[in-house]
Amino acid sequence: MGEFKGFINYHRKALAEEDLKERLSNYEAFQHRFCNEDASEQGARCMECGTPFCQTGMGVGKETVGCPIGNYIPEWNDLVYKGQFKEAYRRLMETNNFPEFTGNVCPAPCESSCVLSINSDPVAIKGIERTIIDEAFEQGWVEPRTPNHRLETRIAIIGSGPAGMTAADELNSWGHHVDVYERDLKPGGLLRYGIPNMKLDKAVVERRVELMEAAGVNFICDVEVGKDITYEELDEKYDAIIVATGARKQRDLKLEGRQSKDIQFAMDYLTEQIQYQFDEIDSPSITAKDKHVIVIGGGDTGADCVAMALREGCKSVFQLNKYDRLPDKVDGNPFWPLQKQVFKLDYAHAEYESAFGQEPRAYGVQTMAYDVDLVGDLNGIQTQVLSQQPLTDVTMEDQERYFKADLVLLSIGFEGVESALPKAFDLQLENNKIAADEHDYKTNRRKVFAAGDARRGQSLVVWAIKEGREVARAAHKFAVQNRIYS
Repeated sequence: MGEFKGFINYHRKALAEEDLKERLSNYEAFQHRFCNEDASEQGARCMECGTPFCQTGMGVGKETVGCPIGNYIPEWNDLVYKGQFKEAYRRLMETNNFPEFTGNVCPAPCESSCVLSINSDPVAIKGIERTIIDEAFEQGWVEPRTPNHRLETRIAIIGSGPAGMTAADELNSWGHHVDVYERDLKPGGLLRYGIPNMKLDKAVVERRVELMEAAGVNFICDVEVGKDITYEELDEKYDAIIVATGARKQRDLKLEGRQSKDIQFAMDYLTEQIQYQFDEIDSPSITAKDKHVIVIGGGDTGADCVAMALREGCKSVFQLNKYDRLPDKVDGNPFWPLQKQVFKLDYAHAEYESAFGQEPRAYGVQTMAYDVDLVGDLNGIQTQVLSQQPLTDVTMEDQERYFKADLVLLSIGFEGVESALPKAFDLQLENNKIAADEHDYKTNRRKVFAAGDARRGQSLVVWAIKEGREVARAAHKFAVQNRIYS
């Protein structure tokens, strides 16, 4: 696999990006694929290691080791190295329905578990994957997965995020009649409404939706299942029902002053901004323009809020992280095959630093109260600085910090599924997730299956794709057998 000693002869390259300051003037995607020659050079760095941990696909606590969908990473690295991009595309599509999504937004646990990561820079797996699929689209190799014949079975999928889209793509290719119900105006779920256009161009999502529609998948949008259509109606019409609604119940931070209209959920802010950019709403109710913004939460969604607020023209934005700042350098990777615990700038933080001369994150800070006046307007927030030092060495002034704010965005994760649909379907919940068997994805309802974040909780796009493929097999088996024996 790759070139002999390629990992010694070539250094890891990053994907090209637009200028940090110039891209703040627009919402266009800022990152670009490798050229074919650079992709081939990066493929040459694959080591032909005896055990390719990049393919492991295991969950370790909240982290992931390797690729959950079992991508044939060393194989298509080698094919790209040899310039055989069409064959690399064929191998990639055997395991991944939507490499254009993972190639853009996946945090690439495959790279963290690359054997090179033990003491060097890993193979640029994510960049190679994106280059393969972008080349495939440019060359016209990507075609609708139209089935050779149609079955009599009908399957409903609720939710058009990555899990729902994957299940629909699989089931349709096997001949089922597939209807995908989506409560938003357009399909894509969080791929469309939760990830800014700068990270995932919505034309990429739309292109895949159009391919699926051409193959026969029917998207029914602006319909909320459980409200606009009942379980009984679906039960009568379909042979199987898959719930893939995601885990979209946002975690709140209920402190003094929470009732202020100036304290909003991060995902609501991102969704409205995306809808406004694509003319789906006249104006957003949540805006960062000309405001001092505080983002509470140190994750990717919070970083996306920073990037969005910058493009809106905020006066300032801070992202509060309750954890300590990671070290700038760590010798080797003592955490391998998990992600190396070292400080890094996300795209949004690099943008802020280029504009304001410092990064926007404050570390070891815990929010204690919202400073809200008598009419409900937000003035700022009171925080406590968490410290490893004994309290005798830390003054009260050091312990407390006040941040001026006109808008607070809560980005502290998700609690699980929203309750309306499970109640309407009388589905059992476990820890705010839909209870479903981990092998056949069956719920307590006879023909209802659950997959993706709705079943496992908030997770990565690759886990959603894996669950979408597996629930499709379970629903296919059930629907066909039910037809035969009914």
